[in-house]
Amino acid sequence: MTDVQGAKRGVRMTRRRMILGGSLIGGALVVGYTATHPMQVGGAILSGGGPDPEPSAFGSFIRIAPDGWVTIVNKQQELGQGIHAGIAAIVAEELDADWDRVRVIDSRSNFRTYGVQGTAGSNSIASNWDAMRNAGAAARAMFVDAAALRWKVPRRLIEVRDGVVSHPASNRSASFADLLADASRHTPPQSPALKQAKDYRLIGTDRVRRKDSQPKSTGAQVYTQDIQRPGMLVGMVAHSPRFGGKLARYDASDARKIKGVIDAFAIETGVAVVAESTFAAKLGRDALRIEWDDSEAEKRSTPELLRYYHDIATGRGDVDPSDFGTKGENPEAPFTGEVVEFAFNFPYLAHAPMETLDCVAKVDGWNVSITSGAHLPIVDQVQAARVALTIPGKVDIEVVPAGGSFGRRGLMASDYVIESVRIAKRTEGRPVKLIWTREDEMMSGYFRPMSHHRAWIQLGADGFPARWRIHAVCQPLMPIGGNPQATEGITDSPYFSTASTVDGKAFSPRFPVPVSFWRSVGHSHTGMVMEHIVDQLARRAGRDPAAYRRSLYQKAGATRRIAVLDMLCSKAGWGKPLETGWARGLAVHEAFGTIVGQIAEVRMSEGRPIVRRVFAVVDCGIAISPDLIAAQMEGGIGFGLSAALYGAVTLKDGIVQETNFDSYPVLRMNEMPAVETYIIPSTNRPSGMGEPGVPPIAPAVANAILTLTGSPTRSLPFVHGGAANAGFSNAGSAIFGR
Repeated sequence: MTDVQGAKRGVRMTRRRMILGGSLIGGALVVGYTATHPMQVGGAILSGGGPDPEPSAFGSFIRIAPDGWVTIVNKQQELGQGIHAGIAAIVAEELDADWDRVRVIDSRSNFRTYGVQGTAGSNSIASNWDAMRNAGAAARAMFVDAAALRWKVPRRLIEVRDGVVSHPASNRSASFADLLADASRHTPPQSPALKQAKDYRLIGTDRVRRKDSQPKSTGAQVYTQDIQRPGMLVGMVAHSPRFGGKLARYDASDARKIKGVIDAFAIETGVAVVAESTFAAKLGRDALRIEWDDSEAEKRSTPELLRYYHDIATGRGDVDPSDFGTKGENPEAPFTGEVVEFAFNFPYLAHAPMETLDCVAKVDGWNVSITSGAHLPIVDQVQAARVALTIPGKVDIEVVPAGGSFGRRGLMASDYVIESVRIAKRTEGRPVKLIWTREDEMMSGYFRPMSHHRAWIQLGADGFPARWRIHAVCQPLMPIGGNPQATEGITDSPYFSTASTVDGKAFSPRFPVPVSFWRSVGHSHTGMVMEHIVDQLARRAGRDPAAYRRSLYQKAGATRRIAVLDMLCSKAGWGKPLETGWARGLAVHEAFGTIVGQIAEVRMSEGRPIVRRVFAVVDCGIAISPDLIAAQMEGGIGFGLSAALYGAVTLKDGIVQETNFDSYPVLRMNEMPAVETYIIPSTNRPSGMGEPGVPPIAPAVANAILTLTGSPTRSLPFVHGGAANAGFSNAGSAIFGR
């Protein structure tokens, strides 16, 4: 057996830069774009040296080729949400480009150009709204200036539409291609005139659709798994089966005998096997003989953790709370009168994207090159530099589309990226593709945290809450700081509007099970908590759940929620009878600035819910692309319903029991309900759509089940199939007497 040892080596890599700034280069107009790699523009490969210049005043990147095609450089991660089309549409609207002649390319990592580069929190459109509008408007102004000078007419008489600049009074016109050279000589304005929403011709129309459908349909889309490099090796890592377990010793002699295996060695997270192929790497890893040190590992099973959380929530645990959402005088005073108690259990959830974790890395002296479907390339850049003993500027990350992620590729820890760099340090300049199998990803974390919520509500004579006390127990997502994700969606809830006091406490236990951001983050459980509580309160008061919510919204001045609720009830026929055995469930939740209401039509079959249709209403500000909004709503409902029906990662003696889709089922196509999406007209700034569709579906279904059976839902998932999920359900039943 070989004792664990580590070694540090220096790294080196060539970094090539291109400096382009509002000038005509190689026959193409490039506005405010700075790249860290060679790029083809107008048929020419451009590259340059020296430091990157400061970003342009409008901070975005537009290229216009001699044939008039407009290329938008997308700095956000495209992982299936269609963000490339949304961002390009904002630019194209202000530029008045021909949408059919607009294409999008992905940027590489570049802190000097982009600042903190990352895709998270459904923030891509919202965070780029101003910059992209200014970019398009500034480029448009350059063409207007060029035309006005050429035709010797006032700028105000120039019009631009679909890539054509015209002077209607003299019946003269020119395409972007015709004016390209002249426009390149003008300086983009610092504060260009922007359109009013009423003048949009592209934004808000069904013309704005994905531009990657064809390559994804034909298989031409390139993901990290598809990347091939000369001399590339494949790496796999054997991880501890228990979280917090450490490598004690290993024997790789049998692994090295496998044909195609190049080497096997210890790294900080386990034992890496490097081979000529994926098959050889897998066989080599299987042949390893490893002893793990579990002295500091998590060894509890899920029922034990649930009881621990229950003790914490009721004040019998060892975790000190922090306050959240507290209001009123003396909120901790004992309750009087009618008090209702609620409790909820939520399991760990896996991200389970179709493309498992992977990363291509090459370390060459000081330089590191990485190809990855990265959520947070700026974080990965820093982490890779730390591991490779270089500086972030020497780490070049080629960001490619990801085959799903749901937050898994957006870790501050950059775990799989760090692993790939550590392995690449040992391969003497040869690139390495790290591959995690489905089992690796399911068993090694990171997960949506398990959580427990408990609430006590003192009711007033009118049936509305007079006082709230709510405790949330959830592992924190960050190693330091507070735990706001545990209570987002609860803090400042409009359902507190009738209460004189709110006593909110968040408990943040820390132990080795790794947790991280999962699509909709804390809202994925707090939405269920608040929406299912309110439905039960409404029924207790003998009120219609929609009318009960409307009263609370009116008291809170939540006008946007009222508008969503009213449209939702109208579109879904709320209050009208359904066939025997069917019921409607309602939920309204705000996440990432977007309010989503959903009504689900549900029946019970052999103890499990069947969802046939979901009505959804969304207020996301200005709707860039109604088609993509509907797609995100459908995807969010499918994702959230899948987790609500089946999702649970459980532990037995600290070891994950769900290792693939046979034990961690996901929603099948025949189980997907029909979805009707309606958008609230708005001129407000756009907000996020990637995640807000997820939280309302579970409580909407739970509220329909409540109507059908009279029984509230105290734990998820709804369907407790399989031994592991049954164990979770039974643990919840033991706690709550279900």
